[in-house]
Amino acid sequence: MPHIKPTRDQITRLAQSADEGPVVMLNLLRFAPAAAGDAGKTGADSYETYGEKMRAIMAPRGIKLLWQGRGDQVLIGDDDADAWDMVLLVEYPSRKVFLEMGASKEYEKVGEHRTSALVDSRLLACTEQFRAK
Repeated sequence: MPHIKPTRDQITRLAQSADEGPVVMLNLLRFAPAAAGDAGKTGADSYETYGEKMRAIMAPRGIKLLWQGRGDQVLIGDDDADAWDMVLLVEYPSRKVFLEMGASKEYEKVGEHRTSALVDSRLLACTEQFRAK
């Protein structure tokens, strides 16, 4: 079953987290061959538009893209089911900032490009335990 947006329960659990520190969101993305509702664009094209528009939303909130790449070789797991077109690590100052951004009017417009771009995704909130200096 494909997953594009979080469920209400998932958002509630994130909002109820006692962790107030920074959070890194691990994004695993699989693009649609053709973007739904974004005429003439591929899913990858639509996601690129999303990324460009997100920069203006992220910067004032202290949100940083840490890493972007492609998940191109599975070493542990199901070879077909675990292939991802893009992998992102995005750092938010807090879970609260993530939730506020996601509920903002400006994100509502931009988020449509993400939705039309994807056929499946995963988003994992990760709490830092160690960082190499």
